[in-house]
Amino acid sequence: MKHSIFVVALLCLLLGTPVRAESYLVVTEEWAPYNYLENNRLTGMTTEIVQAIMALTGDDFPIEVLPSMRSSRVLKTRPKTILYSMFRTAEREPLYKWVGPIVEESIYPYQLADARQPVNSLEQLLQAPQITTRNAGLIPEVLQSRGFKNLDKSATGSLQLYRMLLAGRTEIIVGDTPAGMAYYSRQLNIAPGTLRKVPVELYRSSLYIAFSPDSEDRVVAAWAQALEKLRRSGELERIQRQYVQPKQ
Repeated sequence: MKHSIFVVALLCLLLGTPVRAESYLVVTEEWAPYNYLENNRLTGMTTEIVQAIMALTGDDFPIEVLPSMRSSRVLKTRPKTILYSMFRTAEREPLYKWVGPIVEESIYPYQLADARQPVNSLEQLLQAPQITTRNAGLIPEVLQSRGFKNLDKSATGSLQLYRMLLAGRTEIIVGDTPAGMAYYSRQLNIAPGTLRKVPVELYRSSLYIAFSPDSEDRVVAAWAQALEKLRRSGELERIQRQYVQPKQ
């Protein structure tokens, strides 16, 4: 690999072509209300925060929306890659450089409010016939680590989770924060009171921006300083609030 890079650099010198350093790439996934596409435009709470950070730092890095597993793989394999939004776990801690926290969130299960068997405890969840979650990502990993053996990992996205619940194809779903549930309820025109949050917090952590380990410390520090400036000015809270409060 090093030999190939040397050959390319040598050819560039011989041909008079400048050697261009690889630029930073920002990647994200579809996960509302933090980062998602709406009318083919990338938006969301964390997207707005990242854009505000780059406005302060003067960076103009391209942002690509990728499937969840692919975005994580790009972060691991491509130099100078930035990913948002990511839960900062003990396993991930040494793998990346971090900027945040952006927001602290919790994951709860949801069921229909008129469910025949309302679930109210972790024991009931563990004994439920089926709990449906997404087919990949942190949440199914967390559930498996907590001893759940009743997982149906057939959903490819959050919208599918809610559609399965409404259609009676499952009785319990896990995959979103309360802000996410509110967003998808609006998307599917689910009437208030239709869904019930099971009062069992399955996961709680803060969302961060993750940088590949080769990222320059000066870039990471500049983003951290910009985020702190947004926090002190109240802009961070303003962005968060507009995605948490119900839209009229």
